Amino acid sequence: MIKRIVKLAIVALLANAVYRVGVEYVTYIKFRDAIRDAAMFKARTADDLRARIVALADDYDLPQDNDDIQISLDERVWHIDGSYRKPIEIVPKFEYAWPFPYSLEVVMSAGATLPGGPIRPR
Repeated sequence: MIKRIVKLAIVALLANAVYRVGVEYVTYIKFRDAIRDAAMFKARTADDLRARIVALADDYDLPQDNDDIQISLDERVWHIDGSYRKPIEIVPKFEYAWPFPYSLEVVMSAGATLPGGPIRPR
């Protein structure tokens, strides 16, 4: 009987850890996609894109600093490298600062902009 209770407790702890990491990983994927959209359609300059990334991190409740983001622009391709560490409670009373690095190469949209849209650097 005690063995079964211990096994169930271990399975519950593992399921809890997988769920918590999975939720944060889904948030990471959504954040990365939002960065791609911002770079492709909304960013005018590297500073503008950096500010948008930090604002997106605030929207997703992620600990992203300006210093953790490197951005460069080659022709029409944004190169974005960054990372953040999100504390995840793997088991009760134990948090681990899980690293979430990202590296994106985003080609800016070449289509005509709509009136009032951002002006693309050439």
